[in-house]
Order: sequence, then C-alpha cells, then structure tokens
Amino acid sequence: MAAKKEAAKTLKITLVRSTIGQVPKARATIEAMGLRKLNQTVELPDNAATRGQIQRVRHMVKVEEA
Repeated sequence: MAAKKEAAKTLKITLVRSTIGQVPKARATIEAMGLRKLNQTVELPDNAATRGQIQRVRHMVKVEEA
C-alpha cells in the first residue's frame, strides 16, 4: 500500500493596514509575501520563513489557518 501524503499546511494572510508610512523593511516584506492591495489575501506555506515574515509585519496583517 502506498502511504498517503499529508496535505501541506498553509496560512491565509490578509493585508489589513496600508504600507504608507511604514518602514522600508516592512514594505519589502509585504511585497515579498505577494500582497499588494488592502484586503488582498494570499495562501503561503506554514513554515519558519513564513512565520518570520508574519512576525515582522504582524501589526499589518490578519492570519488564519487554511
């Protein structure tokens, strides 16, 4: 029997605050996550790199388990 592969866990990340007036590192992180417009949502893998990005811009995003 073939072992079932677990579906990769993902996080739904929504931009809820504008990047206007934010420090350049925060803007760059938001752009690297693929967010460009307010209330835009992206699904990213739940790993250490993504968690680190979320930590840097936690005041600007809303995170949900997908």
